[in-house]
Amino acid sequence: MFHAKAMVFDLDGTLLNSNKQLSKRTITALIAARDNGIKLIFATARPPRVTSFANIELAQLGTMVYYNGAYFSCPVTNIEKHYAIPHRLSKEIIRKCHEEDANLSIEVMDKWYSLKPLNYRAFMHVNHDPIPLPFAQLIQLQATKILLTDFPLNAPLLNHYQDELNILITDNNRLVQIMAKEVAKEHATAYLLEKLKLTFSEVACFGDDYNDFGLFKKCGFPVAMGNAVSALKQIARHQTSTNDQDGVAVVIEQMLCYSRSSNPAT
Repeated sequence: MFHAKAMVFDLDGTLLNSNKQLSKRTITALIAARDNGIKLIFATARPPRVTSFANIELAQLGTMVYYNGAYFSCPVTNIEKHYAIPHRLSKEIIRKCHEEDANLSIEVMDKWYSLKPLNYRAFMHVNHDPIPLPFAQLIQLQATKILLTDFPLNAPLLNHYQDELNILITDNNRLVQIMAKEVAKEHATAYLLEKLKLTFSEVACFGDDYNDFGLFKKCGFPVAMGNAVSALKQIARHQTSTNDQDGVAVVIEQMLCYSRSSNPAT
């Protein structure tokens, strides 16, 4: 097995089940890992407002990385980091999407706005939709992340900005996520590991989608969920059960059991 000094978890499709909740078994495993001295990092595409759950507050267990690394808060260092999209680029993209009547919304430090009314409650499993703003007002905002839904993946716009921005396609190709070039889960994790005096070789990570790819290439023990995309499974060191079968908890339990058997005196 693997002796992890830190663990990094994706949320949707990984730590969360299909009902977008954490099971009791998963919560018990996370608490056990923390109590055994393992540092926990939760790295998600989600904004802060939708990372609270009825049965657990993840921020009390570890560090939260939001927007795929565009914003994170670290209780260890008391440092908050925010990497916004360069304003010139966000204005250009919003203008082009406005001309094409695209389904565009933008995240601005935990606030959510859109060009037009959008019904995202079912698709994104949220309790409210983005707030529509006039185009002239929207282009003035400093975007943390731009979201496009059901957007043509071969559109010239995506190819045009791929060298200047970090563009991810997730959720069965239905969601385009656009962030600053330096934004990635692995970059935020690298910053945190440096503060914790740890290296990627000591880290286990868990994921299911393309935005976990960078972490999988860096971490010492990447674990793909049973429901993960095939590309992620191909580079994983281990594959576990699906998110509906407590796949994360299964591996944590195995790791802790392995650690106890390797150190019977502790």
